Amino acid sequence: MRLGSRALSLPASGIRQVMELSRGMSGVIHLEVGEPDFATPEHVVVAAHEAARGGFTKYTPNAGLPGIRDAVAERYAQRLGEHVTPEWVVVTPGAVAAVASTFFALLDPGDEVLIPDPGWPNYTSAALLAGARPVPYPMASESGGSFAIDFDELPRRITSRTRAIVLNSPSNPTGAVFTADAQRELLAFAAHHDLFVISDEVYEDLVYDGVHVSPARFDEDGRVVVVSGVSKSYAMTGWRIGFVVAPPAIAALVTKLQEPLVSCASAVSQVAAEAALRGPQDCVHEMVAAYRARRDVVVTALTPDHLLAGLPTGAFYALVRIPQQVEGTEFALSLLREAHVAVAPGPTFGAVADGFMRISFATETRLLQEGLGRIRAYLEAYST
Repeated sequence: MRLGSRALSLPASGIRQVMELSRGMSGVIHLEVGEPDFATPEHVVVAAHEAARGGFTKYTPNAGLPGIRDAVAERYAQRLGEHVTPEWVVVTPGAVAAVASTFFALLDPGDEVLIPDPGWPNYTSAALLAGARPVPYPMASESGGSFAIDFDELPRRITSRTRAIVLNSPSNPTGAVFTADAQRELLAFAAHHDLFVISDEVYEDLVYDGVHVSPARFDEDGRVVVVSGVSKSYAMTGWRIGFVVAPPAIAALVTKLQEPLVSCASAVSQVAAEAALRGPQDCVHEMVAAYRARRDVVVTALTPDHLLAGLPTGAFYALVRIPQQVEGTEFALSLLREAHVAVAPGPTFGAVADGFMRISFATETRLLQEGLGRIRAYLEAYST
């Protein structure tokens, strides 16, 4: 019997491969997963407990409960300086589902979507599932030590089938935060070529240098779709709440897609996410301060030997150079077996990242320092 070609064509996740291999090993330091090591804030847990006890265990509307849609709309109206109403908001089971639903809403089979390279591998998977063709566009390493959009290369990726471009700032895996000028230039490029802009802003609160600016702030013709969620900012990865913020016509399509794809997000988790968005934000500031300190530990440990590919100014990732003579996935697996450090293989993020590994500094400082020490020792031994 024949199996589905789209599912068969999906590339395996290099991150998941490392996670599965490390599961049965002892003494492994985990730097491969982009997951906060903090507990979900107490007031969020209390809200979820009260919701469950109060009977919030039923189906919800496809677009989400009114409370969280109101909270998201209020937040983005404030951040974007625009009139964002609940009709703009669709709540999804995590930002992963938000990305996939947006791709299905905007792309037809045979369309092309530009995705960042290096970039989160799920963009490729979502495009392939939609029957579209993912086209990588390169991120260039700047002289200042960060990654930026290569606007000289971008036009060369455009064809008559190009329909949308994905932007991710702060970036996974580079940690880059794009400037307001870059966002304006990207939006002008999209307008010139009549493209949708899918802006993945799930790390929007995790910025250490500069400020996060959404391209939606400069959107005058309804082409920007913002994807975000509560997983990273509030240490709520397992609660699975993301959201799409888009002009109502697009939001209505995404809402329509929730029924065949997921029906709705968890009711209890939606109440918890509303509590996170409306409640005290001290917890976010404390986590950001901790991540900034850990980022500085990474910079101090890796900069002297020129191992750091670029300065992470947001998110909680860094790309680290590996020996040129070895393929990225092979190196990551070797590092796991020999040094018991789990990292994400560079190639899973695209061709530009083939000579790197991605580390996450969303882990406690003591383990991060130990892991960095093992990485440096292994690299020194590898090169001799």
